[in-house]
Formats: sequence, C-alpha cells, structure tokens
Amino acid sequence: MSKVNVLFVCLGNICRSPLAEGIFRQRVNEKGLSGRFEMDSCGTAAYHIGKHPDSRSVANAKQNGVRYDHYARQFEVKDFYDFDFIIPMDDANYEDIVSLRPKGAKAEVFKMRYFDTLEINSDVPDPYYGGEQGFQEVFDILNRSVDELIEYLLGKSNK
Repeated sequence: MSKVNVLFVCLGNICRSPLAEGIFRQRVNEKGLSGRFEMDSCGTAAYHIGKHPDSRSVANAKQNGVRYDHYARQFEVKDFYDFDFIIPMDDANYEDIVSLRPKGAKAEVFKMRYFDTLEINSDVPDPYYGGEQGFQEVFDILNRSVDELIEYLLGKSNK
C-alpha cells in the first residue's frame, strides 16, 4: 500500500502548519501508522523561508507534550502533484492554494477545521500577533482535529 502524502499550509509556515505537522506526526507514530503517511508543511507567503518555527509555538507544543522541528518553505505548484491532501489552516490560504491549482492536479484541498469536533470548517486563527492564550487555542484546535483527520485519510486510502 502506498503512503498517503499530507501537506499542512498556513501563511508563513512558522506557527500553525508546522505545529499541525508535528501533532499529526506524533499521533501517527503513537498509532503505529508511521509507515502509512508522509507529511510536511509550508506557507503561502515567502516571509520566513529557511527559518525555524516561532519559538512561542515550539514552547507551547513542548508544554503540551509535542516536540517538532521544521524549516519554513513556501508552497509550490508542484505540491499539487507531490501530495495527496493539502490542508490549509484558513480561508485566505485555502483561496490562495485553490487559485494556483493546475488542471489535472491530484491533490485534494480542504481546511483543517473540517475535522474539528467542536467547530467545523472555520479558521485556525493565526496566533502570531497575540499572546500565549492564542498559541494554546491553536494547539487545542489542531490537537482535537488530528484524530478525525487521520481516520478520514485512512478511510480514503483503504478504498
């Protein structure tokens, strides 16, 4: 069975999307599914290419038992062919990605909060200009969405 390739996307690739990737990776490993998935994250903007994730996001994740590392990169059109699922964090990034979609691209695109058990299909808020509470809110949203996402992806890949 081939691996399912998943790409998480936010604006700068230093807060939300690398955290989503980190939580997803940890949960996949905990479930013994690491052989089933490949994952990455990126941003639609070029603000932070080559930089590590925001230190506040990393610290918050660590407080919640998740460790991750990443170097920011920008979304590329080739990602439509390299990934099976592209998962933006909000409407703006969703629209940016969909506007770049070439005809015949294989990747499915849907927002992360499509899988949120409390508030379906709204945005994962950007915590960059806020305080610790914003980073915890983002962690909580992503943490509760990941299990539903994994189940959905497993269901899609078993068909």
